[in-house]
Amino acid sequence: MKKLRTAVVGVGHLGRHHARIMAGMDDVELVAVVDATPEARRSVAEQYGAEPLDDYRKLVGRVDAVVLATPTVTHHAIAGELLAAGVHLLVEKPLTPSSRAADELIAAARQRGLVLQVGHVERFNPAWEHAAELIEQPKFIETRRLSGYSFRSTDIGVVLDVMIHDIDLVLSVVDSPIERVEAVGASVLGDHEDVASVRLGFANGCVAALTASRVSYEMCRQTQVWTPERFVGVDFATREVVSCQPVASVAERQFHVANVAPDARLHLRDHLFEELLPVTRTTIEARDQLTAELSDFVASVRASRQPRVTGAAARDAIALAERILAEIAAHQWTGTKGGPQGPLVAPADLTPPPVVPFTDDERPWERRRAG
Repeated sequence: MKKLRTAVVGVGHLGRHHARIMAGMDDVELVAVVDATPEARRSVAEQYGAEPLDDYRKLVGRVDAVVLATPTVTHHAIAGELLAAGVHLLVEKPLTPSSRAADELIAAARQRGLVLQVGHVERFNPAWEHAAELIEQPKFIETRRLSGYSFRSTDIGVVLDVMIHDIDLVLSVVDSPIERVEAVGASVLGDHEDVASVRLGFANGCVAALTASRVSYEMCRQTQVWTPERFVGVDFATREVVSCQPVASVAERQFHVANVAPDARLHLRDHLFEELLPVTRTTIEARDQLTAELSDFVASVRASRQPRVTGAAARDAIALAERILAEIAAHQWTGTKGGPQGPLVAPADLTPPPVVPFTDDERPWERRRAG
């Protein structure tokens, strides 16, 4: 089999890992790495036997596929030129800063029959893959993604940098238009929001509450999902999946607390999650998510098929992020016009704000399909 000729554009923190993995793939040839910083491109190129280049345009005619891992604000221009030249693309998340720019790239890829994949790598987390099989008709979803400040991705805020992962995951399991969006945010270290709390209302009745922070002393990457059948909890860091499914008498509403004798209550209190709400805990075997993502990209290019995370899916996540950012920008912190508005300028060591409840005078949001 002829090797797929590839390159990485942008070999910073994440791009280096893309180069490392592709250099080790049997059916892939890492032709070149591109970066504006001479030392960065030279060191990565020497380490993995690729050619260092200072301009992505020099790749045209020499490669079949490219991984684009440059700052988000550059994605549209670079990806547009490479797609026009007939190059398949895996673009790091978010695809673009705006849904309009994303639509243009999607159209360009479709017109030329090219693969446009986006690096929402949590879709390849083995714990999420396991949990997703247990999630049917979700009714309430709660996500928490908290981390310290990395001093990377400073061209965007926490919504497009961090929360975008959970936005994508939520949209992947809820197939319903979004009717309501409420959000608040706070800026701590930069010009963009560093903390955000969001509440989403879907047309099918599902509600999702998302919290993200990149200035947190607490590290957390967890999602909890309630469905008519069970509760599913996912810890993305430890890869533990917790499933709780009521026994038949509870699920069918035949169990009544008032009918339980006093001595039996003490027993059930101590054995609640064994006898009434049995819990299963499963730690999923580790697997490198980035390798799985790149393997999906290579397979998609070879088979001319859609990747797991398409440009359209990434565009939907960006469109929702835009609505969230608009809500954050419009929030009045004093409740009256003329007061502080937008991301709250907050002190450090900020505790993520509580989820904002829906109000009676909710705005009539335009519906759109999600997923």
